[in-house]
Amino acid sequence: MQFKVPQFIDIEDKVVGPFTFKQFLYLAGGAGLTYLSIKLLPLIAAFVLAPLCIALTLALTFYKYNDKPFINVLESFIRYYLRSRLYLWHKQDPQAPRKAVSEAVASTRHSTLTESKLKTLSWSLDVIDPKSDSN
Repeated sequence: MQFKVPQFIDIEDKVVGPFTFKQFLYLAGGAGLTYLSIKLLPLIAAFVLAPLCIALTLALTFYKYNDKPFINVLESFIRYYLRSRLYLWHKQDPQAPRKAVSEAVASTRHSTLTESKLKTLSWSLDVIDPKSDSN
């Protein structure tokens, strides 16, 4: 039995003329905000705000950055500036990993190497000691 597999599932349907439903909402909302800014605000403020509103509306409706909608770029921009950023740099001794390895090898050199000691040695090499990390 054969089934038809849907294709082009990542393409949105054109609902209102050549626009998708999202694009139509962006255009309608932008047109409404522009109309309200012209009618309710003083003329000078409306001439400043209306072109910004139109530009944002057109960017949300048509502009794609790296094949992603502009709303994703805008959301990332807002999240980046609202999130707190604290970058700390701790200087570490570049010889610290070598010292830990040489101490582990020196402690196992005098005795025979059994499987449990080998596991302990590999564990000590893989795990960074939090006490030496705070130096």
